[in-house]
Amino acid sequence: MKITGIETFLVPPRWLFLKVSTDEGVSGWGEPVVEGRAESVRAAVHELAELVIGQDPLRIEDHWQVLRRAGFYRGGPVLSSALAGFDHALWDITGKVRGAPVHELLGGPVRDRVRVYSWVGGDRPSNVGEAVTRQVEAGFTAVKMNVAGPMNAIASPAEADAALGRAREARAALGPHRDLAIDFHGRVSPAMARRLVRMLEEVQPMFVEEPVLPEIQGGALAAVVAASTVPIAVGERLYSRWDVKPALDAGVAVLQPDPSHAGGISELRRIGALAEVYGASIAPHCPLGPISLAASLQIAFATPNFLIQEQSLGMHYHGGGTELVHYLADPGPFEFFDGHLRRPTGHGLGIEIDEKAVRAAAETGHRWRNPVWRHEDGSLAEW
Repeated sequence: MKITGIETFLVPPRWLFLKVSTDEGVSGWGEPVVEGRAESVRAAVHELAELVIGQDPLRIEDHWQVLRRAGFYRGGPVLSSALAGFDHALWDITGKVRGAPVHELLGGPVRDRVRVYSWVGGDRPSNVGEAVTRQVEAGFTAVKMNVAGPMNAIASPAEADAALGRAREARAALGPHRDLAIDFHGRVSPAMARRLVRMLEEVQPMFVEEPVLPEIQGGALAAVVAASTVPIAVGERLYSRWDVKPALDAGVAVLQPDPSHAGGISELRRIGALAEVYGASIAPHCPLGPISLAASLQIAFATPNFLIQEQSLGMHYHGGGTELVHYLADPGPFEFFDGHLRRPTGHGLGIEIDEKAVRAAAETGHRWRNPVWRHEDGSLAEW
């Protein structure tokens, strides 16, 4: 079997799909995309394609090594995401050829269902109580929300109290038997993060995500970890096992590698094993499309220290009626029950892409960009 073709499809609301074809008629799908930089990743995919065309698709690990290491410059969001898309597709092909879901090829399932959470509140959180109540009524047992919009380096007491007030509102709607995850989105300075995580202890978050920017050095992350009893989570902007190790050394409780950014299934598997050494859990970051979620679930079912899965159903970034199941021939694999997803039994990634719908949507494409925020004084604010 040889790889014969590579196609990419830019589809709404902000996704990029990859199809890898073979000379035996078996094809695989991947989702290589960086939100707001889809065209850059698309170019990287086609540049890397020359390394796999004509090769055996079943040599997944060898392809992973070549795609990452054959270039002198490596890593980072664009190249790691391009690599991830190929990795998804090659695992998809291999599962179809072997007649098994990917998680069975990774050693078999360690659980029968996977817990998921839903997003509420949007980029600038509002009407949090109502949004949480809707998710509770839909059967979800966990939600995640941004703590605030743009935040000053040293926020006023009013800003800090407002953030705590939103978290209290969410906790009241959830009750004591459901979980609340809080995302700082890197918008908060290290000093302010230490103050806020202590304030948020009273709502007992499942975790606080990305309390400081991943590039901030000098022990800032470790200081936030040490500031309170709140579990700290990071990882959506870390792209390899080498990137996540300093976070584990800093004492984070949860890693959140993204299956579309951190080298795909192969690397998430290794990141999960590394986290296990530190007693940390993984909660894969996944605010993207159906292929990314399908890949992430294969990891979730095969990883002992998995905690919870993000998914994008109803996420505020979706527009024009496009949803998580829009490009699936059968939405069954993503039917939620009691805040969980069942173990996929389909071969490969366990989903069937509606290629006709993908090709039609790609004729429109998208140019999604994240907003540019500014503080009241006109300076750039973290989004």
